[in-house]
Amino acid sequence: MHDGQILMVFKQPSDSPVRVCTVSPDSTYLSTGAADGSVVLWSIPQTKFHRSAVVKDGSVVACAFSPRGNILVTGSSSGDLTAWDENLKCLYNGKAHDLGVTCCHFSPQPTTECGLGYFQLASCGQDCEIKVWLVSFGSIRDFGIRYQFTLNGHSAPVLSCAFSSDGQILASGSVDKSVIIHTVKTGCILHILTHHTRYVTSCALAPNHPLLASGSMDKTVTVWKLENANDLPVYSPKIETPCPVEFWSEQEVADWLSEEGLKEVEQNFKANNVNGKKLLHLTKESLQNDLKIESVGLCSKIVRKTEELKGNVNPDSSSIPDEFLCPITWEIMRDPFIASDGYSYERKAIEDWISRKKRTSPMTNLPLENLLLTPNRTLKMAVNRWLEDKKYVKPNHLPQVTTPVD
Repeated sequence: MHDGQILMVFKQPSDSPVRVCTVSPDSTYLSTGAADGSVVLWSIPQTKFHRSAVVKDGSVVACAFSPRGNILVTGSSSGDLTAWDENLKCLYNGKAHDLGVTCCHFSPQPTTECGLGYFQLASCGQDCEIKVWLVSFGSIRDFGIRYQFTLNGHSAPVLSCAFSSDGQILASGSVDKSVIIHTVKTGCILHILTHHTRYVTSCALAPNHPLLASGSMDKTVTVWKLENANDLPVYSPKIETPCPVEFWSEQEVADWLSEEGLKEVEQNFKANNVNGKKLLHLTKESLQNDLKIESVGLCSKIVRKTEELKGNVNPDSSSIPDEFLCPITWEIMRDPFIASDGYSYERKAIEDWISRKKRTSPMTNLPLENLLLTPNRTLKMAVNRWLEDKKYVKPNHLPQVTTPVD
């Protein structure tokens, strides 16, 4: 962390894309979970492979070490939770969430029930629920996982959950664009935070300060002060439009590209002195021929964004999350598939692209490693839920904290 030097590089033995990773509390092990269901433990002090295993079904999409570091819990896209010991011996496997687990997190502090000691484990999933489990922390011989209760409140898949350092509250983020803060002891909702305009993919509570960070597909990270009664964000950067687009300078166009996640084409625009007036007249053909942007996906995205600037896009369609749109057609994906470049495309669009003997990525223009297409079921479910819930109305009343949590 001092100079950015690479200390070690680990490569998943199965050569499958790594979906999730975590480090044990004492930094003894790094755990990685992959799309093919493989779980690997790496020894950090010895910088080498330690053990590997495979989950019963699906991809590994979540993992967490117990506070003592002797238990690893993984969650799969099939909905199972699996507990492993330090040698990746399976201690427990069971169904936790219909449609798949998305995240799991241990409470740092132990709890007691009927005189026995446990750590609480939270898991969340595509079924819109957060479940809390009791994990015994005695010897491995006495290991067990027991369901405790379910936390509700989200109206769409829950993508992330995190305990506070004292284990008293649990924060969660969802496809419904909200962050909910729950009390663990009573299961009550303390706050519903609806600041984000896209779905919330991550959340984290600071160890020693009353701060919550939430990350979203709206391209912002918002930091909240928990003791603030109005729950106003401490910091959430936004780029304001200083003047009508046609009067934008070249630098203002570059700032707009950065805000829209298009920084990679900034140099192409600067080399061609694209100001606001030129921006409004760009077409796919001029982007490819004049600005030399070869990626069809990027050209489609730029054209759509400029149409939004001109007000030529239906308000309903402009609210569609970018990640739901096919990079080739720039239309909402009904049957998304992942190509070997890591991007998702509408199945017919990418099949047509490949059938025209284009063995390159529509997004990067680099050669595709292979022509394998994998269904993106998680994205498909998110799209379907968004289509069903796009009339979702944010709640007007936000529950407030009236007394401190013990």
